[in-house]
Amino acid sequence: MNGPRRGGLLGGGTDGNERLTVLTGLLLVVLFAGLGVTIVGIGRLLWLHLFLGLLLLGPVALKLASTGYRFLRYYTADHAYRAKGPPLPLLRGLAPIVVFFTLAVFGTGIALLLLGPSSRQPLGELHKVSFIAWIVVTAVHVLGHLPETVDVLSDAAGTRRDLLASPAAALSRGRPRSPAATLRGGWPRAAALVVSLVTGLAIALALTGQYAVWTR
Repeated sequence: MNGPRRGGLLGGGTDGNERLTVLTGLLLVVLFAGLGVTIVGIGRLLWLHLFLGLLLLGPVALKLASTGYRFLRYYTADHAYRAKGPPLPLLRGLAPIVVFFTLAVFGTGIALLLLGPSSRQPLGELHKVSFIAWIVVTAVHVLGHLPETVDVLSDAAGTRRDLLASPAAALSRGRPRSPAATLRGGWPRAAALVVSLVTGLAIALALTGQYAVWTR
C-alpha cells in the first residue's frame, strides 16, 4: 500500500483517512451535544444555538471531505481503499441520506438566519423536520461506526502507553493497523481539525450581526 508514504494531510493512507474521519466525528458529537442543549432552552439560548450552528460548518465540511475522499478513492479503484473495503451495506446505503439531511439542516438554518423571521414559513418547518430526520439517521450512522471509533481510539491509546513503557517494543510489535506513533500525517490532521474550528468560528463571529433580528 503506497498511501502511508504520502506526506501532509493524505499521509497514513486509509488508516490516516479513517483516523481523521473518526476524530472529526467525535468533535462533531461534542458540538452537536451542545447544540442539543440550546434546543431545550431555545428561547433564551437562541443566540448560542445560532453561534454553535455556524461554528459547526467548518468541522461538518471537514467530515464531508474526509468521507468523500474515501468514497472517491474507492470508486476510482484505488488499490488500498479497495483492499480496505466499503462500510457495511446498511451504513453504505445510509451515507447519502445522512449527507442529504445534513445539507438540509444547515441549508435551511443559514437561510433562516440570513432572511430573518419573515422566512419562518416554510423554512422554519423544513428546518425542524429535516433536523428530526437528521437526528434519526445520524444516530444509526454513529452507532454503526462505533466499532471503528473504538478501534481507532484504543489503538492510539495503546500505542502511547507502549511508547512510554518501551519505544522499541511499540515500533516492532507488528500491529495490523499503522501504530499512532508511525502513522504519517498526524500533525496535518490535527491542523485540519483546528483550521475547521477556526473557520467555523470566523463564520459565526462574522454573522453575529444577523443574530439581533432573532433574539430581540
